[in-house]
Amino acid sequence: MILGEAARLATVDGLDGLSIGGLATAIGMSKSGLYAHFGSKEDLQLATIASARETFAAEVFVPAMEAPQGVRRLYAACDAFLSHVERRVFPGGCFFAVAAADVGTRPGPVRDAVAAQQRDWLQLLERLVRKAMESDQLSPDDPAQVAFELNAVLVSASTSFVLQGDSAVFERARAAIRRRLHESQEAT
Repeated sequence: MILGEAARLATVDGLDGLSIGGLATAIGMSKSGLYAHFGSKEDLQLATIASARETFAAEVFVPAMEAPQGVRRLYAACDAFLSHVERRVFPGGCFFAVAAADVGTRPGPVRDAVAAQQRDWLQLLERLVRKAMESDQLSPDDPAQVAFELNAVLVSASTSFVLQGDSAVFERARAAIRRRLHESQEAT
């Protein structure tokens, strides 16, 4: 419960804006009681990233893996990403897109943890693209490039939704993903 609230707060205030005192106020706990759970701000940030990673896996990865392997699973992963933003699992959009912008220029363990999640997500998309190609559902292409393009659409949709509040962005993103995958299917 504590870390779930910390992750939600971090998407609004940023990981750098996350503090033991602010979190204690948000959850109605004493600062000293919360400090006993986390010895430092960095410990709190790292635990929050780990919690957000678990939430992301439950909200995006697990539902995607229920879809049949190939293009349908790849599309399901993208759709689950959009769905978690659309349902405001984190009020500030994709936790990791927000965190990357917040800590990306500051070396250290917090940045490294966010970067690791981003690498893992892109590698997952790349593996799904490769599986779809191996099953002849997508034309031969550079899986890393396709994964990058899909992720660019996903992060852009998250950012646009948070900034503009226009839910039409999700259908635009889904249409862009379908178009990109359809183009790759037609070439096979």
